[in-house]
Amino acid sequence: MTAHEIDYRIYGEEMQYVEIELDPQEGVIAEAGSFMMMDDGIKMETIFGDGSTKNQGFLGSILGAGKRILTGESLFMTAFYNNVVGKKNVSFASPYPGKIIPIDLTEFRGKFICQKDAFLCAAKGVSVGIEFSKKLGRGLFGGEGFIMQKLEGDGMAFVHAGGTMAKKVLQRGETLRVDTGCIVGFTQDIDYDIEFIGGIKNTIFGGEGLFFAKLQGPGTVYIQSLPFSRLAGRVLASAPQGGGKDKGEGSILGGLGNILDGDNRF
Repeated sequence: MTAHEIDYRIYGEEMQYVEIELDPQEGVIAEAGSFMMMDDGIKMETIFGDGSTKNQGFLGSILGAGKRILTGESLFMTAFYNNVVGKKNVSFASPYPGKIIPIDLTEFRGKFICQKDAFLCAAKGVSVGIEFSKKLGRGLFGGEGFIMQKLEGDGMAFVHAGGTMAKKVLQRGETLRVDTGCIVGFTQDIDYDIEFIGGIKNTIFGGEGLFFAKLQGPGTVYIQSLPFSRLAGRVLASAPQGGGKDKGEGSILGGLGNILDGDNRF
């Protein structure tokens, strides 16, 4: 194996974290900001790109880091190494309520495609690159633009899904239609395109956007029930407008009003 062979355990229900067990000289890479805790003896190092053998040398590191800009991520990633004798643990937390999905890349012929903000961490040696959309319609209207992330190698990787996660195994020719923001990732054989909803009433009053994502097998698809964009939209919708305080704050009548109307501002 070119990637380090790591062991792991996932804890929690709604707000999960993954604990990675590292043997001596083993390492793991992670997105900046996902670190939770680590044992004494773990060394942390900031690196350009993903630090995989695919990006060896200075120029390779620069190119690897440049790819991350295209996906909206930081130039840097963080690597954690066990430099002492004995097993040590390092943990990474999910950024918002949802599920952490372990992806064994050997089960997917060495490649998995995911949305730009889904990647959490992976064994050292896994390459985190970019996947360009080959279809104009998918790039313009697919919700993820022309670029998604691809995870390549023969090790373990971990991605995050918001809310509850659904795993769908599609047979050859079987089709699944999904809200574009609800896609977490899929295997390389999945044919991914977008499809116009159709119908004047659906288009104007449906409230579900103009397009579905159309996923056709064979392959495996991971779906999330709560995309971060949807969660953020609800939070913004309920926030006090104009920078002022909520009219009900500190007011008995305001609180009573929320009880009477069900606080149904969503």
